[in-house]
Amino acid sequence: MCGIVGMIANENVCEVLLKGLERLEYRGYDSAGIYLANQEERSLVKAQGPIKTLTQKITPTMNGTVGIGHTRWATHGIPSEANAHPHRSEHGKVVLVHNGVIENYQELKATYLKETKLIGETDTEVIVNVIEHFIETEGLDVKAAFKKVLTEIKGSYAFALIDPTDPTHFYAAKHKSPLLIGCGTNFHLVGSDALAMIHQTNELIELQDGEFVTLTTDSIQIETLDGKTIQRAPFRAQIDNDSIDKGTYPFYMLKEIEEQPLVMRRLQQKYLAPSGESLISDTLIQKIAASDRLYIVACGTSYHAGLAAKTTLERWTNIPVEVHVASEFGYHMPLLTAKPFFIFLSQSGETADSRQVLVKINQQNLPSLTITNVPGSTLAREANDALLLEAGPEIAVASTKAYTAQITLLTILADAVARQKGLVEQLPKNLSQALSLVEEQMTQIVEEKEIIHQIVNDFLPTTRNAFFIGRGIDYAVALEAALKLKEISYIQAEGFAAGELKHGTIALIETGTPVIGLITDDATASHTRGNLEEVRSRGAKTIVLTKKSLAQTTDRFILPDAPDYLMSLIAILPLQLLAYYASFERGYDVDKPRNLAKSVTVE
Repeated sequence: MCGIVGMIANENVCEVLLKGLERLEYRGYDSAGIYLANQEERSLVKAQGPIKTLTQKITPTMNGTVGIGHTRWATHGIPSEANAHPHRSEHGKVVLVHNGVIENYQELKATYLKETKLIGETDTEVIVNVIEHFIETEGLDVKAAFKKVLTEIKGSYAFALIDPTDPTHFYAAKHKSPLLIGCGTNFHLVGSDALAMIHQTNELIELQDGEFVTLTTDSIQIETLDGKTIQRAPFRAQIDNDSIDKGTYPFYMLKEIEEQPLVMRRLQQKYLAPSGESLISDTLIQKIAASDRLYIVACGTSYHAGLAAKTTLERWTNIPVEVHVASEFGYHMPLLTAKPFFIFLSQSGETADSRQVLVKINQQNLPSLTITNVPGSTLAREANDALLLEAGPEIAVASTKAYTAQITLLTILADAVARQKGLVEQLPKNLSQALSLVEEQMTQIVEEKEIIHQIVNDFLPTTRNAFFIGRGIDYAVALEAALKLKEISYIQAEGFAAGELKHGTIALIETGTPVIGLITDDATASHTRGNLEEVRSRGAKTIVLTKKSLAQTTDRFILPDAPDYLMSLIAILPLQLLAYYASFERGYDVDKPRNLAKSVTVE
């Protein structure tokens, strides 16, 4: 939810940290801060608001050979300078940044900080002062005090800590929240995301739960909390530094929407031979084929991707599929079948709600697969298998290309499992060719984006609410379209099964209410049109998105025809653009909507 970047070097680290924070802003942006230290001086600067507000407070004289920066998405305490990280202990002995949630911070506060004056409301400020408490009362050095506190914490954390009196050492630790070490010559970094460090190094070491690291300019010491040394070689991050540049686009979201045809091509190259044969591991395919039910576990946009792919998975593999919201499933688990297989969908691979389900699944020794965009992420590492989305960095908070990549990869997976089981009757002769066609059609839709822009100007300039309706897969797409619109334009948008309108929701229709109808299903097209007539007769302004073979003269946006199992990929793209332009026209920050963060690492 928040972003960490830290560095120890032989030169001033300020600019490197600020650049890293800019790249992490998608993870949190209600406040930010930076701490710098060297042998002569120390600087702590914090600001409420975006990174640019913090940058404006940095003076040219600020200098440090060791430093930490943090961008925050609030979990404890309102957005404010007092609650912003880094947090300095009451007497200045340690400085700390933190991602995650400390569940027992109130108990630690009551036990150890009865005489301590706290200035904010965060769990992190409690932890930094408990570390100082152990230094002052037990005579421990900073490292020993830090490790002692870690043994008493309950919850999730990625910590980075500096001892202001010793700028030659830097400390970090993690549990359930991601943290990476960046390796360099005469410098080292820590970061919650490779994006924060890729402008300095692509040689990274992934910390695992319960590990503690001590950094100097020329050494990395990883150990367990009980002092056992761990040796781990770095891996090379496969991130193109240019791919995280916005280029000429006004917002990352528009860039990422337009990158979706390229993502389709990457997925085909990675997982399909030109002949259409699957390149996914036979062992994984056999495990899925042997199951009696697939359980897709996800949150938000990834949950909607699961719903959109469910029908294809069931029809092709002849395996029942259930799609579950992770935050509900983990604590209210249904009765499982005898041979379940779990698929976790997550853009970041760090989604805490999904991880708590995976932990319980692993305890039962049940097979699992993570489909994610981030190699080496927690969900990818802890599941039995992982498949990568190949979408490249997704910076905008509102997910677009990861969503279409998830549906595409689930479709490729369904094809491979069906062929493994000998169920070829309903399968395309060559899935790769079908996906290539959709890639071209997506490019065509992008070229027509000004039509969507005009629809926004005609129907959504001042509205406070909007409805999306559809049937079958169109209903699943309607849910995602509504989420996109509400999360970046703040229009109260809802997706509904079209046939359910008359069972209560139609009471919300007023004169001028925008209702967007999705019609791509031949079997139910006339029924959805009937539902649109019902709302139109009650004053709604209706907008129809339909495929060419079902189009009528009054429909506002015509989609190219595609196989029904791929229509969700075609239909969502103009609706992503609809959300983009609705936010853009209202003057909002499209990439960083209020109250939201990209990687949700707390339950």
